[in-house]
Amino acid sequence: MAAFDSIVVGAGIAGLTAARLLTDAGRRTVVLEARDRIGGRVWSDRSGGRVTDRGASWIHGITGSPVAAAAQAFGMPMVEFTVGGYQPDSRPIAHYSPGGTRLNAAQAAAYVADIRSVDTALGPLIAASAPDASYRDVTEAALGAQAWDAERAQRVREYLEHRSEEQYGADIADLAAHGLDDDQIDGDEVVFPEGYDALATGIAAGLDIRLTQVVTRVRWGAGGVTAVTADGTELTGHDAVVTVPVGVLQSAAFTIEPPLPEPVAGALGRLRMNAFEKVFLRFGERFWDRDVYAIRQQGPAGRWWHSWYDLTALHGEPTLLTFAAGAAAAATREWTDGEVVTSVMAQLRRLYGDAVPAPLDVQRTAWQNDPFAHGSYAYMLPGSTTDDHDALATPVGGVLHLAGEATWTDDPATVTAALCSGHRAAENVLGRTVPIAEVWRTTQKLQHN
Repeated sequence: MAAFDSIVVGAGIAGLTAARLLTDAGRRTVVLEARDRIGGRVWSDRSGGRVTDRGASWIHGITGSPVAAAAQAFGMPMVEFTVGGYQPDSRPIAHYSPGGTRLNAAQAAAYVADIRSVDTALGPLIAASAPDASYRDVTEAALGAQAWDAERAQRVREYLEHRSEEQYGADIADLAAHGLDDDQIDGDEVVFPEGYDALATGIAAGLDIRLTQVVTRVRWGAGGVTAVTADGTELTGHDAVVTVPVGVLQSAAFTIEPPLPEPVAGALGRLRMNAFEKVFLRFGERFWDRDVYAIRQQGPAGRWWHSWYDLTALHGEPTLLTFAAGAAAAATREWTDGEVVTSVMAQLRRLYGDAVPAPLDVQRTAWQNDPFAHGSYAYMLPGSTTDDHDALATPVGGVLHLAGEATWTDDPATVTAALCSGHRAAENVLGRTVPIAEVWRTTQKLQHN
């Protein structure tokens, strides 16, 4: 039985961050990773001679972001692409009416103004909402306060539904009223033409990481922690940082013994993994609107496929990214790539004509089917509060610490949350504060030697 000071379960950004700081503090630390690669839900696919970020893609707001600071320290090239938070007008967007015609400048401005009016009304309604209220409940109240006709209200209702799905991969009625409280972006957003996975590689330099080690059981007690892998191997540590996603924590394939106590167990029970997949479409020519960041369509035809993001600037290849989110992701989960493409292209041809060519290449994610994730990221069920994220990270017995994107209240469901939660877990283990910049300073020292 191998013995360590600290065991880290999961080599995603949270786990790597915790392991980096613990190792640098002199603790004998091992990272056990189920996959055959590091990064977790940061996954840059380099097949076909392309770089495709199948998992995390964006830094959602670089102002004051530790992830942006790390990326800069690791020399990661960035391209500005600011449309996160399902923003209606942050950068040029081509809005299309239910009839398939593009809104002119005045029409688009009026539509965006309606969205802003509802968002202004939403704040007080969310603050005063009942504990079990859904995002549907509060948005309907905000719409009702506008005294608009049915058609005008429906356009904004669709926008709110799509925002819930695209932000959290959840139906608007399944998301807590406070589920989008973190929907704030400070500064530009950026993407990575050479791949987001350089962040994981930079943090991981020199760590003891053991791949294809599927941890199935974690036992904790006054004497420390034992991690048991699928082949029966047992590793012991004075403490452990467990960074597996909420979907794994809730699965029968992963057991914590004794069971998690309150408030951790209650917080976990009020979170769910989402249904959210990416569909990348690459074309031989750019047939869509020029000089826009995104294309969006209103109306019933846009129930599933309503938004496309122009990623051409990343690599110079005409590329659109769309999302299957919420109901669309669940319904198309077992579809073939061809079936998905047929469905998506029907909507693009509705907007741009029957002569629109088929894509030359398609890449599609399947996070719902991933046994080491069970979805892309977590969202809050009605009855939860934003504090549930931090409650999930409450140290257990002084020896067990949970970390990951779902355990950080300020900016959950992001790489920033993963990194910050791993930093916090390491500080809790060490019993002292550590500057977060220490996460990337080791790699910088190695690069300069």
